[in-house]
Amino acid sequence: MLILETIKVPAKIESLHQCMDFVASCAQKQGLDSRSINRIELATDEALVNIFNYAYSDCGGDVEISCMIDHNAMFVIEITDSGVPFNVLDAPDPDIAADIEQRKIGGLGIFMIKKIMDDVQYRRESGKNYLTLKVFKTGSC
Repeated sequence: MLILETIKVPAKIESLHQCMDFVASCAQKQGLDSRSINRIELATDEALVNIFNYAYSDCGGDVEISCMIDHNAMFVIEITDSGVPFNVLDAPDPDIAADIEQRKIGGLGIFMIKKIMDDVQYRRESGKNYLTLKVFKTGSC
């Protein structure tokens, strides 16, 4: 994989705007269309907010975001944190057919990430979470 750019920021909600500008800028530089960039921003925002809210206890920590191009010419965002392990792929999909009153709270954001990205991967390695979001550069779904 070819790493284009990387940033590391405190895993705090105050860092969200900087992270989103970084990811959008990387995607624009690679020529992705506005629809693909919107999908990337939506998925990245959801993933980061979950990390900011749940990955670290009171001690805090950092999040690192790398934008890359893989061997299949996919645009890749890899989000790394050293917080509690959480595999988004293991999260059950919410029952979106159930009446709103009967639905469990939460889970829609992760469901959305899995649906709008062309590929989502997770791994835990050396005490770190790696969430990888991929989108085809052609803008296809």
